[in-house]
Amino acid sequence: MAGGGNKAVVAALLANAGIAITKFAAWALTQSASMLAEAIHSTADCGNQVLLLVGSKRAKRAADELHQFGFGRERYVYSFIVSIVLFSVGGLFALYEGYHKVHDPHGIDSWKWVPVVVLVLAITMEGFSFRTAIVEANKVRASVPWVRFVRNARAPELPVILLEDFAALTGLVLALIGVALTLATGNGVFDGLGSMAIGALLVCVAIFLAIEMKSLLLGESATRESQQKIVAAIENTPGVQRLIHIKTLHLGPEEVLVAAKLGVEPTTDAAVVAETIDAAERAIRAAEPMAAHIYLEPDVFHENYVPDERPAVPEAPSH
Repeated sequence: MAGGGNKAVVAALLANAGIAITKFAAWALTQSASMLAEAIHSTADCGNQVLLLVGSKRAKRAADELHQFGFGRERYVYSFIVSIVLFSVGGLFALYEGYHKVHDPHGIDSWKWVPVVVLVLAITMEGFSFRTAIVEANKVRASVPWVRFVRNARAPELPVILLEDFAALTGLVLALIGVALTLATGNGVFDGLGSMAIGALLVCVAIFLAIEMKSLLLGESATRESQQKIVAAIENTPGVQRLIHIKTLHLGPEEVLVAAKLGVEPTTDAAVVAETIDAAERAIRAAEPMAAHIYLEPDVFHENYVPDERPAVPEAPSH
């Protein structure tokens, strides 16, 4: 994990740990559904941040015979698990608790000031975590719009933390509104509605995260900017007449596989072809340092060439 992502995850973990403790204390004193939903949400977030740190550590393992390209995608696996935890432990529980409170409403009869104070403190701490994530994201985001940054990022930690913190801050505001209306009217239905709103928000964020992480797990290509650098490096290599086709794949957030077929000058001198390929590899690595694995196939380009039909695919081996 990049240092910025690690810093944002740790900041979020520390903030959520403190927030969870205060929320559980407030719920114990007031029995507020919104407070319980928020306490569970913060606890789930703590678990999520631990998962991100574990995934980052496991992704650094050296490649072995079975996983010859390494374990970089493990970060995507753990980020996908985060979305499941956020959906189930955070979102569904908040919806259930809110539904229960709406159908059996009761006001906040004791320690009425506690939930308001706790929520204000939580907003402050969560704001610190969110600010840290924004600062670290801005170091790599440049001028890319936020939505595009989150959707196109190949490193999962910062987008996950940004979305979690955004959902947490929004959820805290919803909880504060629900608690305030309950205190003002004495009607516990507002507390339940606040909890349900938090649950709906978390479910939506979790689904969005799951979709993005699934795409990364399936294997996304290098970003458009990265591919442009690679293509330019190949096309500017002496001896390369044209780039016939190219495919890229992220093996992990900072590792890209590049496979390309290059049209080279017709020659029977293997040394000349080898030098051209070596030069192209050096150019690619200089242009895009994330290109960890490069496979280049030299060929003579023919305008009307039709590739052979692919043979039938055999069944996958069982061992």
